[in-house]
Amino acid sequence: MHRIQTPEPLKTQFDNRAALSEYVGHLAPWLEHSPSSPFHGGHSAAQSRLEQIEPARYGRTRNFLDGAVTHLSPYIRHGILSLTQVKDEALTRVSRPQQAEKFVQELAWRDFWQRVYQKHPEWIWHDVEDYKTGWKPTDYAIELPDDIRHGETGVACIDYFIRTLLETGYLHNHARMYVASYIVHWRRIRWQAGAHWFLHHLLDGDAASNNLSWQWVASTFSRKPYIFNLENVQKYSTEDIDTRPATNTVLDASYDELTARLFPQVGQL
Repeated sequence: MHRIQTPEPLKTQFDNRAALSEYVGHLAPWLEHSPSSPFHGGHSAAQSRLEQIEPARYGRTRNFLDGAVTHLSPYIRHGILSLTQVKDEALTRVSRPQQAEKFVQELAWRDFWQRVYQKHPEWIWHDVEDYKTGWKPTDYAIELPDDIRHGETGVACIDYFIRTLLETGYLHNHARMYVASYIVHWRRIRWQAGAHWFLHHLLDGDAASNNLSWQWVASTFSRKPYIFNLENVQKYSTEDIDTRPATNTVLDASYDELTARLFPQVGQL
C-alpha cells in the first residue's frame, strides 16, 4: 500500500519580515522575486494606519502624490477594516462633518462600485458603453506589451509609476489614472488588458473598483475619455519624479493638441 503524504502545515510565526519573504518565495518559486511591499498585514497594522488619518487635510491634498492619503485601501479590500468603521473614525477627527466630506465621498465611491458590480456583474469585463474616442473596440490591442509590463516605455514619469506599482503593490489613485490613460489612449490598448494587469499587482485590487475605474478612464463608462498632459503631472508630482519635457515628450502638449492627436476622428463624427 502507498502511504498518502499529507502536506506540511503552513508556518505562521517568523523571526522577521525577511524570513517571511524567504518562506513565501520557497512556497511559490514561480513568482517574480521583488522587494517586499512596505505594507504590513494584520489588524494591528490596519488600526495603526486608521489612527493616523487626517480627513480635512485629505480633502485639500488628495490629488497630490504626496497628499494626505490614508493607504487604508488594502485593509478595506481584504476585510480587515469596514467602510463604516473608517467613516466613523473620520468623523471623530474633524470639528465639523463638512471637513470630512471629500473623505467620506471616496468611501462612498468604493461602495458604489461594489453595488454596480452586484447589479451588473457582466459589466466588469465587458464594455458598458461604446468608446467616445472615435475608435472602434477592434482598433485597440488586446495584449499589454512587455515595455509597459516592465516599466520601460521611455516616458519617464509613467515608468516611475509602473515601477512603484511593481515594487510596492500600491499606487496613488491619481497615478493609476495617469497609467490607465497612457495605456488606453496613448498606446491604444484595451482597458481590459490594463485592468487585468493592475489586479495582478495591486494589494487593494478588486474587480469592481478597479475595472469600472478603468472603464471610466477609457470612456466606456463615462461621457468622455480621461486624458492628462505633462503640466498636470508636474503640478501634482513630487521632486523625485522625472517630469522634464525631454524625457516625457509624448505628454508635453496642450489638451487641445493631445485631443487632436489621440482622437483625430472625434471632430469628424
